[in-house]
Amino acid sequence: MAKKSNQKVKLLVLARQLLKKGDEDHPISTPALIQALEREGIPAERKSIYTDMETLRDFGLDVQLRKGKAGGWFIGAREFELPELKLLVDAVQSSRFISRKKSQALIGKLEGLTSEHQARQLRRQVYVDRRVKTENESVYYAIDKLHTAIAGGRAVSFRYFDYNVAKEKVFRREGKRYTVSPYGLIWSDENYYLVGWDHGELELRHYRVDKTAELIITGLPREGDESCKSFDLAEYGRKHFHMFSGREAKVRLRCENRFVNVMLDRFGQEAMLIPDGPGHFTLTVEAVVSPQFYGWLFGLGEQVELTAPDWAVEEYRERLHKALEG
Repeated sequence: MAKKSNQKVKLLVLARQLLKKGDEDHPISTPALIQALEREGIPAERKSIYTDMETLRDFGLDVQLRKGKAGGWFIGAREFELPELKLLVDAVQSSRFISRKKSQALIGKLEGLTSEHQARQLRRQVYVDRRVKTENESVYYAIDKLHTAIAGGRAVSFRYFDYNVAKEKVFRREGKRYTVSPYGLIWSDENYYLVGWDHGELELRHYRVDKTAELIITGLPREGDESCKSFDLAEYGRKHFHMFSGREAKVRLRCENRFVNVMLDRFGQEAMLIPDGPGHFTLTVEAVVSPQFYGWLFGLGEQVELTAPDWAVEEYRERLHKALEG
């Protein structure tokens, strides 16, 4: 009876062997498969292996057979190819918002999507300049809750904090909870930001997800639809330099031609570049004018000229003057 029962899992054992133990560079011979089945208490003959492989093909596995002295069985096309898995592992390992512990767990799961031999190629270190991993383990789950809230049209509630010099959490609003209707998530400068309608301030704001605490999905319906009906997440991200707040203005930049790539990287391929003389071009964009925006302009040097509302130009001159004095 035991042997008869084991026959029911024969195909599962074979599929596991093919998925985990073999690949195109490491095919598994028929005798090796028979031995693997015997270790599970499942008797098998060479002829039955061929029949079983046909059944696995009918099931949808891309079972291949390489003939010859070093031949054997292996899975051809998999759900994820090795280069795709390498790309995903690199992304997980270099992502700042994923903690080291969670990164290791995710990479371990990705390794399970290929053979043991190819999995060894995924265990590599990716160096990213000045990479600092978050220690806030709850970020991973907060992002999932936010996506759920967005899909369900629900508001969320959380506490929001900064760190002091002792690396202690200092909660804003004296620790009172924020109630926000989420409209989207932006990944900017290695951080996740929640963009949503603040129920208390009655305006659209953004918050760093890793600085939220005790985030929950409420039973409150989403608010702000009337004010946010023309909200564009990508446009919001482009306007807010490094996600800092400020006054929004239409600004015109005149640049040397060598700054074309810089401007396209910052404002996107749809930015309209207008030639202005043999060595310059101009572009006009909507931007949130913040200290970070001015800092970005300072970094480009005097080769970029700013034309903007009087208040913005005056602010820029004051900051430039202070920077030169410093």
